[in-house]
Amino acid sequence: ENRLVTKTVLADPANMESREETVTQAGQVWFPDSAYKTAQAIHDFNHGECLPLVILANWRGFSGGRKDMFEEVLKFGSYIVENLTQYNQPVFVYIPPHAEVRGGAWVVIDPMINPRIMEMYADSSARGGVLEPAGIAEIKFRRAELVKTMHRLDPQLQWMKMNAAPGVVTKEDISQHEAELMPAYAPIGELFADLHDRPDRMLAKGVIRKVVPWTNARTHFYWRLRRRLDELPLQRRVEGRAPQMSAADVERVLCEALVAGAGLGPAHVHDDRRVAECFEELTDVDALHAALDKIVDERKSAV
Repeated sequence: ENRLVTKTVLADPANMESREETVTQAGQVWFPDSAYKTAQAIHDFNHGECLPLVILANWRGFSGGRKDMFEEVLKFGSYIVENLTQYNQPVFVYIPPHAEVRGGAWVVIDPMINPRIMEMYADSSARGGVLEPAGIAEIKFRRAELVKTMHRLDPQLQWMKMNAAPGVVTKEDISQHEAELMPAYAPIGELFADLHDRPDRMLAKGVIRKVVPWTNARTHFYWRLRRRLDELPLQRRVEGRAPQMSAADVERVLCEALVAGAGLGPAHVHDDRRVAECFEELTDVDALHAALDKIVDERKSAV
């Protein structure tokens, strides 16, 4: 929810001095009640209905006011992490167009808390990072760095600096020109910091799996979910035989087994639709299991 939300706290019937209170809550922020509601929904989807989970993420973090701390917002946030850690079905986190994930919100939905189950994706116009660009620029790109950038890029300042010694230009003239350039150079730091929050950079750092445009999101997640549901029993079979194997190694083992035991072409192991159709057309499940067990045993003996 991007808009302001009004919460009404009713008066306590047992306290004659209490009054009805109206509280305004900002959008894109987890408060104690909304964090608990999120954690409870995740728990119910996992244990009660055993459903896959798709999270459309657009949060800027948790509310950090004294009242919210008193009402245990951090505890309810940890409930979200706990329930995602224990989730047994595929979990997809998707950052929609023009949405953002910041601060503590990034921490609680980071796929690294359950890499065998969780995957994160983002639209090409989404943003993600712990700090917002303005905050990073205020810390890393202050006035001194802006002035250095001006002197490096502005020809007029370079000329003024060269002619400052003979007395043609005074320090006051240089300071005045720096002040004139400041409104133009101030957004540079924020723009540079914003480049680090874009999906291409997130993909390069490995924090998201793929950049998925909003127009293709429904098709992508349909085939990806079908593939993950078919792979999940095989993944648990591998984890039972080799618990120490990482999530990335398990994925590579599954791809090798599909090529060796299901007849899938090596060029199609990353095509979710082809893999899902391969599972649907599979007739000899025992051959796939035998190929999978053989690859896992070879990996274990190699270690």
